[in-house]
Amino acid sequence: MGRRGPGAGRQRLARDQAEAAPKRRLPWKRKGLTRAQRVIAFLEFLPVTKGALRGKRMKLLPDQREFIERTFATDKRGRRKVSLAILSEPKGNGKTGLVSGICLCFLVGPEAEERGEIYSASITKAKAAIIFNEMRAIIQRVPEFAGRCNIIDFHKRIHVYGEGDGYDSTYESLSSDSKTAQGLSPTAWAFDELGESDDGGALLSVLMESAGKRDETLGIVLSTQAPDDEHPLSKLIDDALSGADKSVYLQLHAAPSDADPFSDETIKAANPAWGKFLDLEAVKKSRDRARRIPAFESAYRRLRLNQRVDAQSETRLVPLTIWKKGSVPVDRIALAKRCAFGGLDLSKKSDLSALVLAFPDDDPDPNYDVLCWCWTPFDAIEARKPQEQKLFRQWIKDGFLIGVPGATIRFSFIAKEMARLATEFDIRGVAFDRWKIDDFLQDLAEEDCSVALEPRGQGFKDQGADVEITSELLLNGKVRHAGHPVLTAALAGAVMESDPAGNLKITKQKQRGPVRVDPLAALVMALGLASRGVDAPPPKPSVGEWLARGPIMVGV
Repeated sequence: MGRRGPGAGRQRLARDQAEAAPKRRLPWKRKGLTRAQRVIAFLEFLPVTKGALRGKRMKLLPDQREFIERTFATDKRGRRKVSLAILSEPKGNGKTGLVSGICLCFLVGPEAEERGEIYSASITKAKAAIIFNEMRAIIQRVPEFAGRCNIIDFHKRIHVYGEGDGYDSTYESLSSDSKTAQGLSPTAWAFDELGESDDGGALLSVLMESAGKRDETLGIVLSTQAPDDEHPLSKLIDDALSGADKSVYLQLHAAPSDADPFSDETIKAANPAWGKFLDLEAVKKSRDRARRIPAFESAYRRLRLNQRVDAQSETRLVPLTIWKKGSVPVDRIALAKRCAFGGLDLSKKSDLSALVLAFPDDDPDPNYDVLCWCWTPFDAIEARKPQEQKLFRQWIKDGFLIGVPGATIRFSFIAKEMARLATEFDIRGVAFDRWKIDDFLQDLAEEDCSVALEPRGQGFKDQGADVEITSELLLNGKVRHAGHPVLTAALAGAVMESDPAGNLKITKQKQRGPVRVDPLAALVMALGLASRGVDAPPPKPSVGEWLARGPIMVGV
């Protein structure tokens, strides 16, 4: 006899509790209700499982009620008129809670049918699990559901085994990176936050093409807008707006393109949950940050106002007026008594490399002093424009740029300087870009330098967090950089780009001006590491340990 899973005891307990609980007359089973009214009654019976309204029953907002009424409206034969419903609104307006309730409605509620199949989809497994987790939390709080449902956490699947609505039906969460989406026969499916997906169109096509295997299949798309007109979500919205397909219903909440994006009136008009459960503090924080930092405006307008704004607009990390506030002297001698965290960005050997050290002070909300070292091959200066040649030679003369003899940078120069700095300062760790790092580690080992090292990706996932930390520190006047001219030129020429989720990174393909973005990338890594490492940083591998591991692959 096989061993029972860890959830077997919970399932037995749920069945026992369901049998012991007093029988209730479920509101959606009242006679005389229309199809839409039954769905509304079901949704408003469900408990809110988290947030400020936790413990209360779900109460549909007027716009949510209209969405249900229009989606579940029927013709004279009692069949739904709508086969695809699209709800597009800013984040924080309850889309996830609504879609979780609708999926449950098809699993164990008034829309359930025997051996039904219900699927929810999102861009990643982690995102897809959000709806499953919410459905599980609701089921566990409703005895009538808990006693009939087998919840399989590992597979993010729910099976209805008890007699009643939805007998032998299943729910499963899918993601854009799933390879098992073929051959589906859904009763209903829902795609959450399609607009954040770069490759969700493939899974969306599978779900949409699965219609026709059942008498009635309902597809639901819930998402903030995508950043461009060519995204599958944008195509769906534009087609729905044309009115060409009467079986598609669209509810769109978005601020007009000509409205003041920072006014309370604009935010309120675009967000149906304003004054209800919308986190106004989070919205206003996002608004205020976007107003101060142009690089965050496109993400704010798309995520908080639901405007179709190009997320890859070219903007600086912070305005130069903000940056220049940190142009105050830095006492290098005094920094020897403080801990330091570094960021290292190695360029092609014919260009510019940079090391930045950030020194937090002892304040509970620390300020950071910054020192910057930049290297460039001296002979390569001749290939630059005449004006750039003059600028680089002046920086070298003034000590802000180190001219390495020859046409390429020998990383041994940088390794020797880093080893020397490790004796001058208490360097707790250095974050590094993996580009060309294997060559550098060999040089660093020859210098007998044992600084702890941490690889830091340069994509949206890793750099996005560091960019946000850096911008907030600069905005709040927490960084003193002494106006280092090479670092300043790197910031002035750096172009920021955003992914659909609003994460920012420095793009090296669109930089402007004479200086590559490497010094700024090094600063971002240094401040990100410093902010994470102020409180007892975890030990990182040393140079020797990295070498023992073998080559460090770029992109890993």
